[in-house]
This record gives sequence, structure tokens and C-alpha cells, in this order.
Amino acid sequence: MSSRIEIDHRAQRHPEKAHRPDNPLQRKPDWIRVKAPTHPIYHETRQLMRDHKLHTVCEEAACPNIGECWTKRHATMMIMGDTCTRACAFCNVRTGLPGALDAGEPTRVGDAVAKLGLRHVVVTSVDRDDLPDGGGAHFAATIRAIRDAAPGTTIEVLTPDFLRKPGGLEAVIEARPDVFNHNLETVPRLYPTIRPGARFYQSLRLLDRAKQLDPTIFTKSGLMVGLGEERLEIAQVMDDLRVADVDFLTIGQYLQPTVKHAAVAKFVTPAEFDEYASMARAKGFLLVSASPLTRSSYHADSDFAALRDARARAVAAA
Repeated sequence: MSSRIEIDHRAQRHPEKAHRPDNPLQRKPDWIRVKAPTHPIYHETRQLMRDHKLHTVCEEAACPNIGECWTKRHATMMIMGDTCTRACAFCNVRTGLPGALDAGEPTRVGDAVAKLGLRHVVVTSVDRDDLPDGGGAHFAATIRAIRDAAPGTTIEVLTPDFLRKPGGLEAVIEARPDVFNHNLETVPRLYPTIRPGARFYQSLRLLDRAKQLDPTIFTKSGLMVGLGEERLEIAQVMDDLRVADVDFLTIGQYLQPTVKHAAVAKFVTPAEFDEYASMARAKGFLLVSASPLTRSSYHADSDFAALRDARARAVAAA
């Protein structure tokens, strides 16, 4: 059985990118190279996903941490299909017109979580601009199905922005996930080229609104660096997130999936990531994860435990 992580370079995976000029793939520095997965448990996790007919962002987004995470039986479920209605310049998820929602998917996700024995699970999705609520009700159904199948598992959702989708966010928060995550991804200046279907302040308002709807929920957001952003712009985004009372910030290196995606402007050094982490902690985030290989759901289970401890310490000190 092959242990290679296959990345589909065919134009039909990203038809909107087919006519873009190529951006040659750069050689990665030593600090972000990872080994191909070979552990038997990796293959067991992969087979479980196939048996339950589930998609994972680990595979669809070509995450570099898939070998480590799946060997620990940690997989980030990607619901509502494998086809996204957006065309972000950084993302390897397929773009196109998605199919109908699968009503049986929430139950299968719950069953898979129970069989994996997860203490903490992350559920994300493609963007579904074709749905009236952006998929909010489907997220809620998935949360409830996990609660039924694995009542001891804590649940983190990483949602789309629900742009012009009234009721989508409210449905998710009403289902009471333990962590609500929505990634800003990059600085406002780069949105037109990197995240053209989204709006920075809509994403920021979404995080703020989630906390207003349930002040007890943990909120979380993530940024990529190496896309051409400036240090002061990252600092400003941190301030914006703190105004929205976001608890947890992740910062990771952008890695270019194919020649048709946005080019890497810079490989940020581990020392620079340490500086970003220090800056974020000084601004008041309960928890910060900043490293070249940091991704939204990387080490999410241990991070959730640290997040709860950090809140408890903050409350005790108040």
C-alpha cells in the first residue's frame, strides 16, 4: 500500500485556476519537511474514513501533518462533500458545484468518532454558498450526532463565514460546540487575491457574534504567513481578534499546493514564529500556537485541554 500523499494537479480539480500562469514550487527549508506516513495506524485511520464514506480536510487540503495526526487516530472531518463553492488562491480543496447534502453523513461522522475513541474532534466543511443557511443546520446535526455516539468527546467546529446566510451561525452555536473556529487566513490587504470570495470584516464579525451568542464558548481563529503580509499587518489583525474577544490564535506557514496556487512569498523562520507567539500572548490571547507546521486542527486535543486550563487560571486570577 502506497504511503504517498497524492496531490491532484489536474486542471479539473481547480478549473478556475487552469488558465493562471504557473508559480513554480519552491524547495522547502529543512524545518518544514515531513516524512511520508508509513505507520500501520495511519492506514487503519484512512480505511475507517473510506468505510464510513467520509472526507477529511487532512487529505483534501494536502495537510503536511497527516502522517503524524492519523497515526494518533486524529482526523479532521470535512462535511458537506469534497467540492467547495469558493476559489481561494491558497486552498487545494476541489472547486465547483457541490452535490446535495447527505442526510446520513452526521450519523457516520458520529460513528467514526466513537470508533476512533477521540477525546476531541474537529469538524470543518467546504463553503456551501449554494445552501440558504450555508450549511449551518448540517453542522448542528453533526454536532448532535457526535454527542449521541460519543458523549465524552469535546467538539470543535471550523466553519465557513456564512456570508449572506442568515441563521447559519445561530444554528451552529445553538448546538453548543465546545470551540467555535473560523479562520481569517490572512491580512485584509491580501483578501482580493488570496481569499477573493470572502470579506475580512464579515469573518471578524462572525467571530464576535459567536461570542455574543454564547459567552462561554471558546473562539479560535487562524492565520497563514508567508503570503506577502507585513509584520505590522499581522499585529493589527491580532488586535482586531482581541477586540472580538477571540481566545485562541494559530499561526502557520503557507505551503503552496500546486503551481496554479498562490506563490510562497517567504518561508518564515522558527525564530520569527516565536516572536509572533510572544506578540500574541502579550495581546491577551488565552492560547497561541505558532510554528511552521501549525494548522487549525493540529494538536487540537491537547490544545483544548490547555485552553480550558488557561481560562481557569484567568478566572482564578480575576
